[in-house]
Parts: sequence; structure tokens; C-alpha cells
Amino acid sequence: MIYELRVYRVLPGRMPNLLARFRDHTVKIWETHGIRALGFWTTLIGESNNELTYIIPWESLADREARWTAFLNDPAWHKARDESERDGPIVATIRNEMLTPTGFSALK
Repeated sequence: MIYELRVYRVLPGRMPNLLARFRDHTVKIWETHGIRALGFWTTLIGESNNELTYIIPWESLADREARWTAFLNDPAWHKARDESERDGPIVATIRNEMLTPTGFSALK
């Protein structure tokens, strides 16, 4: 199992738009592709409180490639993204990292 950590740095004032997109559209579209996040977090204290962080478990890099590519090509995703950005961009940057658990990790 590998874990993908994704951190979205959101443009000022646009966090409600990003949260609505995930809540109302993205998570549902992911489900159709067999994608399920372990959790979502906003930053309470840290470098920026304009961040949304989430973690997705994958069976392998090949699993991630197949499922993520299908999601990115889904017309429902394009529609949701375009509608949510009708008044301008929401996300300034996206950082992602692929993590592998240590031998002593609670998540394997």
C-alpha cells in the first residue's frame, strides 16, 4: 500500500468554493472510479490557513495511475471543475507526495 498526500494552497477567499467542489462533486466522482480518501483536513495552525490536505491510499503506483487518469478524463469532473471556477481560479498550487509506510507505521 502507498499513500498519496495532497496539499492544495487555495487563493484568498476561495476556500468555501474548493470545499464545496470536493463535498458536492469530487468525492462522488471519485467513488465511481474506486477512489476513496482516508480523510480531509484544513490547516488550523501552520504556514498557511488557506490549505486543504487529504490522503488517498493506493494499492500501487499502477493502481494510482489507472484510477487517477480515469478520474482526470471524466467529463463529470471537467464540468464540476469548470463550474466551480466560473468566477476565477480557486487553487494557487497543488503539492503531492507518494508515501510508503515504515515497518512501525500504524498504517501499512
